[in-house]
Amino acid sequence: MLIVAKIITAFVALLHIYFLWLEMFAWTTRAKKVFRNFPEHLFEETKTLAANQGLYNGFLAAGLLWSLFISDALWQFNVALFFLTCVLVAGIYGAISASKKIFVVQGIPALLGVLFWLASHYI
Repeated sequence: MLIVAKIITAFVALLHIYFLWLEMFAWTTRAKKVFRNFPEHLFEETKTLAANQGLYNGFLAAGLLWSLFISDALWQFNVALFFLTCVLVAGIYGAISASKKIFVVQGIPALLGVLFWLASHYI
């Protein structure tokens, strides 16, 4: 269970590194292909806003990756659970406020991570 929890945590971190790149460095190019429902003329106007959002995704990725390198099992569990829960809450909020797809892409992997960390800790 612990190995699966760590793999899922790494996967969620990689997703957020991708989000960082997309929002900070590829907002006016590649992001247009990812966010097809977003009006094309707004990409340039929202470039700074997207970069700020990407930075926050980078912080989530950093916290998730950091959790994988903590040697104390209890601290590792707590830090991983905290950052995965932050991602889960962001996924739920995104689904409510923007698109259900956000929960599928962001929330479900985080939820799986939380469940596997809990299972590895309590079972």
